[in-house]
Amino acid sequence: MTEPLELSPQEVQSRLAERSGAILIDVREPEEFAVARIDGAQLIPMQSVPAELQRIEGMADDADLMVMCHHGVRSLQVVSWLREHGVENCFSVAGGIDRWSREIDASVPRY
Repeated sequence: MTEPLELSPQEVQSRLAERSGAILIDVREPEEFAVARIDGAQLIPMQSVPAELQRIEGMADDADLMVMCHHGVRSLQVVSWLREHGVENCFSVAGGIDRWSREIDASVPRY
């Protein structure tokens, strides 16, 4: 059975809280990251993902990767691309940071 491409914000939150942990990667632009971010998220803008593939593979060796954007569209594209390039343990945060703000942490600004 193949892993789902997307996980709900609740599933991501519980994976981030587990001892083995997970790494949150934000693929939005720096300007968006400046407006709203989740503590601990690593900013790797979508267009720089191919150049950062080796670094991302290294992160995936240590933990599952949770990929987030604004509404979940860019992160889904990034996760599909990463899986095509051999990074299996990556997941898109369904609904992005906008849904995270609505369902998990209202202190994260919506824009």
